[in-house]
Amino acid sequence: MNNGLAQYQQVNTSSAVEGASPHRLIQMLMDGVLQRLAEAKGAMRRNAVNDRGEAIGKAISIIGGLRDSLNQDVDSDVTRNLNDLYAYMTKRLMEANLHSSEEAIDEVMALMRTVKSGWDEIAAEVN
Repeated sequence: MNNGLAQYQQVNTSSAVEGASPHRLIQMLMDGVLQRLAEAKGAMRRNAVNDRGEAIGKAISIIGGLRDSLNQDVDSDVTRNLNDLYAYMTKRLMEANLHSSEEAIDEVMALMRTVKSGWDEIAAEVN
């Protein structure tokens, strides 16, 4: 059952990515971080160390993708600040995994929600 659900989700995600604008892809990455962090918190509560590590690792990887997507050719405070924020989020998530810290995960989730809400507002203005 879980395997079938995972395959369905993969097909659904692939379809969404294919037709998505670059702006929407960033939104999807941010959603992915939040989803993986929710999974990590659940794993913490179940004392599922491997699942926690896997979920946090995926969140860190997605944040790395967000960081890589920043246009470093543009010398702007926004780019520098986001780069630094993503680096901080990664550091906090490594600490969360090492110390099984739900508070660190909550902090990163709050930061990501703030960044995402700003990104979502851009979409509302463009559409």
